[in-house]
Amino acid sequence: MATNKELADLIFPDVKKTVKDLDKRFPPRNLPKGAEVTRFAPSPTGFLHTGSLFTARIAYKIAKQTNGVYFMRLEDTDQKREIKGTGLDLVNQLANFGIVPDEGYLGDKEEGAYGPYTQSKRADIYKIVIKELIKKGRAYPCFCTKEELDQLREVQEANKVIPGYYGEYARCRHLSIAEDIELIKEGKPYVIRFKSKGNHLNHIKAHDEIRGDRELTENDQDIVIYKSDGLPTYHFAHLVDDHYRHTTLVTRGEEWISSLPIHLELFAAMGWEAPKYAHLPVIMVNDKETGNKRKLSKRKDPEAAVSFFLKEGYPKEGVLKYLRTIANSNFEAWLRENPKADYKDFKLTFDKFSLDGALFDRPKLQNISKEVLANYDKKTFTDNCLEWAKDNDPILANKIEEDRNKFEAIINIERDQEKPRKDYEKFSDVYAKIKFFYDDEYENLLKAAPLPFNPSLKKEVIAEVLKDFVASLDLEHQDETTWFNSRKELGTRHGFANDRKVYKKDPTSYNGWYADCISIVRIALCASTQSPKRFDVLKILGKQEIENRVNTVLALLK
Repeated sequence: MATNKELADLIFPDVKKTVKDLDKRFPPRNLPKGAEVTRFAPSPTGFLHTGSLFTARIAYKIAKQTNGVYFMRLEDTDQKREIKGTGLDLVNQLANFGIVPDEGYLGDKEEGAYGPYTQSKRADIYKIVIKELIKKGRAYPCFCTKEELDQLREVQEANKVIPGYYGEYARCRHLSIAEDIELIKEGKPYVIRFKSKGNHLNHIKAHDEIRGDRELTENDQDIVIYKSDGLPTYHFAHLVDDHYRHTTLVTRGEEWISSLPIHLELFAAMGWEAPKYAHLPVIMVNDKETGNKRKLSKRKDPEAAVSFFLKEGYPKEGVLKYLRTIANSNFEAWLRENPKADYKDFKLTFDKFSLDGALFDRPKLQNISKEVLANYDKKTFTDNCLEWAKDNDPILANKIEEDRNKFEAIINIERDQEKPRKDYEKFSDVYAKIKFFYDDEYENLLKAAPLPFNPSLKKEVIAEVLKDFVASLDLEHQDETTWFNSRKELGTRHGFANDRKVYKKDPTSYNGWYADCISIVRIALCASTQSPKRFDVLKILGKQEIENRVNTVLALLK
């Protein structure tokens, strides 16, 4: 009578090593008690999803705060869906957010004692374990064609039973070993399936680090673990990889909870201890069309791609802080209690995670980002802005590199104070707000649209105010206080009321109130009704540039 060993040797004749050899090849890690080994395991099939960044950051943080190891592996076993180059892109985008693996797949290389870290390079390892499962009678070849599987599904649908390959519907499971051997020798194509001992009428108890103890339907599916292309499926590959890299904690999206019984049964079949699992909440959005919550969509939501935040120039610290508010409900309270602390010092705990889908809150992200940028010193702001601009705004990058001191002075307006201005949400906001400081852009603004002077003011009044302003300006000897006082004096000289209440009682006796007068100056110098603190603007522009701009405006008024 043919044996499972004969079947295993026929399928894998070149595989001479055993799981004991793998045990020696990948010995246990020497880590302190309580240290967690976590991983991020993306597929090279497209851009980095915001949910993936969220998951990766959690895994990274847990490893770091426990003095453990965070590694990255590339799950490229589905080579039909692989997009070349995206693996490296994933590594680089994570690095942009400070998530750098201690070991693993690094895009252009791999580092670490538990490699290879690219699944397609680990075929020899997977074959050893699959061969062991066949020898144990826990895996078998399946010769069913796609057409036969389609017919099986149709029968199941007609009978209104659970679809899948299990029990009586698992045709090849019931073949004898001799029949398997004969079909293989005939050259019949096949895959390898796991032989489940489960029953969907039974339940198992499983622990989730976020959701606690759960009762789940026992797996009874004979899933494919080894494909005809010589590579394993995700379900099986992750089992082998996590075991031989001694992963202690798997963080992944809650959509994988339904697969947990499969994974636990696979671990049990090998006699291996399964890692702990933490199934993270899925990031949700409010659908504008339906009003209902749905998953953050690659197709509908630009925020689904991490590249969106990088392209827009959101500060990376702002994005990470925001994601941490999604992760732990007590993070914001901790920030308020520790305003001077590094946010990275916050200890992440699973007991503070939401059990429901976390709602993506754009306004909260915007507020957090404004706070982050407002609290950067001028050097940090400039360094980060320049880094972003080199890839996304070459004009701004040139302005910074041509005169960094000027840019820092502009950015530093009302920054060195207890409550700094929150002018910028992201770096893509910067140039539009400050470009009037630059002569060429000021000229472009004048050409683009008429200056927005109050239409009730006569050109003659505007002209006289501007002439007087330039004549009385003394930046060398004026400080902010004397400048403030001079504004009112300027208004008084040209028929503007210094008291708004007085002006409102008798508006016809005045050209306006003094703020209207100062607005004339702002518009002339900035080509806008809005600007940062005016005295600082004057100091940065300098007397000569102020005179030039006023003369240009006077010529336009004629």
